[in-house]
Amino acid sequence: MTTAPWRDPALTASARVDDLLSRMTLEEKTAQLYGVWVGASTDGDGVAPLQREMTADYDWDELITRGLGQLTRPFGTAPVDPALGAQALARAQRRIAGAGRFGIPALAHEECLAGFTTWQATAYPVPLAWGASWDAELVEEMAGAIGRDLRAVGVHQGLAPVLDVVRDPRWGRVEETIGEDPYLVGTIGAAYVRGLEAAGIVATLKHFAGYASSAGARNLAPVRAGVREFADITLPPFEFALREGGARSVMAAYTDTDGVPASADPGLLTELLREDWGFTGTVVADYFGVGFLQSQHRIAGTEAGAAHAALAAGLDVELPTVKCYGKPLIEAVRAGEVPESLIDRAARRVLLQKCELGLLDEDWNPEPTERIALDSTANRALARRLAEKSVVLLDNPDGLLPLAPDTRIAVVGPRAADALAMLGCYSFPSHVLTHHPEVPMGIEIPTVLEALRTELPDAKITFAEGCGVDDPDTGGFEEAVARTAEADVCVAVLGDRAGLFGRGTSGEGCDVTDLRLPGVQGELLDSLVATGVPVVLVLLTGRPYALGRWDGRLGAVVQAFFPGEEGGPAVAGVLSGRVNPSGRLPVSVPRVPGGQPWTYLQPPLGLAGGASNLDPTPLYAFGHGRSYTTFAWESDSAGAEIGTDGSYDLPVTVRNTGEHAGAEVVQLYLHDPVASVTRPDVRLIGYQRLELEPGETVRVTFRFHADLSAFTDRSGARVVEPGALELRLGASSADVRHTARLNLTGPVRTLGADRRLRCETEVTGPSGGAGPAGRGAH
Repeated sequence: MTTAPWRDPALTASARVDDLLSRMTLEEKTAQLYGVWVGASTDGDGVAPLQREMTADYDWDELITRGLGQLTRPFGTAPVDPALGAQALARAQRRIAGAGRFGIPALAHEECLAGFTTWQATAYPVPLAWGASWDAELVEEMAGAIGRDLRAVGVHQGLAPVLDVVRDPRWGRVEETIGEDPYLVGTIGAAYVRGLEAAGIVATLKHFAGYASSAGARNLAPVRAGVREFADITLPPFEFALREGGARSVMAAYTDTDGVPASADPGLLTELLREDWGFTGTVVADYFGVGFLQSQHRIAGTEAGAAHAALAAGLDVELPTVKCYGKPLIEAVRAGEVPESLIDRAARRVLLQKCELGLLDEDWNPEPTERIALDSTANRALARRLAEKSVVLLDNPDGLLPLAPDTRIAVVGPRAADALAMLGCYSFPSHVLTHHPEVPMGIEIPTVLEALRTELPDAKITFAEGCGVDDPDTGGFEEAVARTAEADVCVAVLGDRAGLFGRGTSGEGCDVTDLRLPGVQGELLDSLVATGVPVVLVLLTGRPYALGRWDGRLGAVVQAFFPGEEGGPAVAGVLSGRVNPSGRLPVSVPRVPGGQPWTYLQPPLGLAGGASNLDPTPLYAFGHGRSYTTFAWESDSAGAEIGTDGSYDLPVTVRNTGEHAGAEVVQLYLHDPVASVTRPDVRLIGYQRLELEPGETVRVTFRFHADLSAFTDRSGARVVEPGALELRLGASSADVRHTARLNLTGPVRTLGADRRLRCETEVTGPSGGAGPAGRGAH
C-alpha cells in the first residue's frame, strides 16, 4: 500500500498539508474550523457568557463523518476521574478518526489558568499571585508541570495565559491577570508560555486585545482605549509571549475597540499579528465570540455573515461548539457569498498545527502511556513554593509579626475556615464543582485556620466566622468580638469568594462598583479593631481593596491573591515566621474605594494635584512589599550620555543586613521628563529578584538599551527620542533608592517589530563571580 504524501513524515508539514487540503471537500475543510462541547449545559448557570442562549444542538454521529477540528473541555465540563477520562477521550478520538475519510483526530483543549481545570488536579495560585512573586523562572516551572499533566491525559491545547493588563481593579477578572504593568505581565506571561510549550502543549494567549480596558470595568463592555494606550500598554505582553515564549495560538477578545470587535478586526488579527509580528499559528474564538458578532455586536445580520466577518479578519477556529462555522457557512460558500479561499486559509493553519502535534501521522495513538496523577507530591511542593513567594507583607509597623509561638490567637473572618477561599474562579472547585455539590473537592486544601493550628501547635487558637463574605448579616459580630477580647492578637481573615457571572465577589462577570471590602467585612474589621487587641489583617482576594480606612490602626497587613491549594500553609508560614515574606504588589492598593479607575501608569495629569480635590495616590504602591529582614542598596552610577541606539550598564549592590534569609526585588523604572506626547510619570522596565542569606552581598547590573525608552508618537510610529531620561532603582514605584540620569543624543529612531523588549540583568557575587541570576532576563 502506498502512503499518501500527507501521511509521509519525511515531507515538510507545509507539503503534507497542501496535499491533504487538495483531497478534502468543502465540508471536510470546514469541519476542521470548529469544536464541539460534549456535555455542555443548555439550562441553568453556565461557565461561559450566554452559554444557554448560544449552545446549539447537533447530531454527534453525523457531525464527525466530516471530521472535527477541536474537542472542547473533555475534562473541564463535569467531574471525571482523570484515568477514566483519559480512556474516554481516547475512545472518542478513535471514533472521530474512524468516522471520517482521512482518520484525523480532533485537537483537545482545556482551561489551565491556575492549573489544569479538572477534578483532582493541582490548584495553583492564580496569575495575580504569579505577578506578586516576581519570579518568572518559578512560573515557567509551574507551567511545565501543568503542561505535562495535560499531555498525560491526551490534551493538546491550553487556554492560557491571560495577558490583559489591569486598567481598572473593579473588573471581576483582575484575579486572572498578572498585574497592572505591561513589562511585569509580559515577562511573567512569556515564562508561562515557555513552560507550557516546552511540555508540548499549544499555549493560547488571551484576550487579544484590549479586554481589560472595558468601560466602567464591566465585563464585555466596549473598549475606549486610545491608540497609544493600546500600543504601549495593551499589546507589549503579547509581543513578549510570542517572541520569547513561542505561543502557537491566540484567542480573540470579546470586546470591541472604538466600534470594531476584535473577532472581526483584520487590522488586529491579520495585519498586526501576522504581517507585522510574523505569527504563524492559529487564532481561536473566545467562547461564542463568532456568534456574538451577530447577537451582541450586531455587525452581522446572520450566522453566515458573522462567520464571514470572523474568517475575513483572520479568526480560524470557532469555539466552543459549532454554530456559525457549520451549515450556515457552507451554504454561504456554495451561494458565492463567502470565498472558499477563506476556508482554505484557516483550514491550512489548523492542519499545520495538527501536523506539528503528530495528529496526521499513521502511528498516531491516543491511548495514555503513563500513570496519571494530577496532584502529585511534586506538584503540591511547587504550588507551595509559588504560594509562599507570592504572599505580600503590606505593613508590620511595630513588628507584631511573626507571631509568638505560644500566644493566644483569635482567628476571625469568613475566609479563615473555607477551603474555597484559596481558589480563583477558574479552579475546578469554583468553576465547575459548585454545580455538583454531591462530588467531593478532589484535592486537599488546608484552610488558614487549620494551617495556623499546625504551624503554631503551642498557641491557644479560637475561631469565630463573624460574618459571611457578601451577605449583610452582622449577627456573628458579637462572638467574633468576644473571642478577640480574650486573645493576645486577632488574625482577621477576610476577602473574596470566587465565582462566575455574579455568583461570587471576584471572577468572570463579578465586577464591582467600588473597592470596599465585600459585604459587611469592613464593619467587622472596625469592630475587631475597636477591642484594642492588635489585629493582623489577612486578605485572600482576587483584586486589591481600599484599606485607607484602617491605615495606622492595624498591627500588620498580609495580602495573598488566591494562593491555591497550598495557600493556607503559605499564609500561616508567613504569620509564624517560618516563611520570610517576599511578595511584591503587582497592583496598587488604593487608599479610598472611589476615585477609580487608577493604576500607577499615570501621566502628570493623572497624579495628585491642585486641580482636583480627589487624591488618587495609592496606600501601597505598585511593587511594594515588606520583609522580616533588611537590605542595604548602594550604587555609584550617576549616569551618562548615550546615543538613541546606545546602551548603558546600571549596577547596584544589595546586602542583606538583617538576621534572616530573605528576598529583595530590585526594580528599575524609567522617568521621561519631556516627550512629544504625555508619558507615565514612571514605568517598570526591569527587575531582579534576589535570594540572600544574612550578610550576603550581590551586585546586579541592569543592561539598559535605548529601545526600552520607546513609545508610540503622534503618527503611530514607535520611536526613541533624544533628550533627558532618568533610570530609577527602587523597592517599589514610589520607593526610589538611586537615580541615574541619561542624555540620549542623535536622531529620532523609529523601531520595528524586532525592538528590544527586555532589560537584561547580570548578577555577580562580591568577588565578581557569577551569582544566582536565573535567566538574567528580567
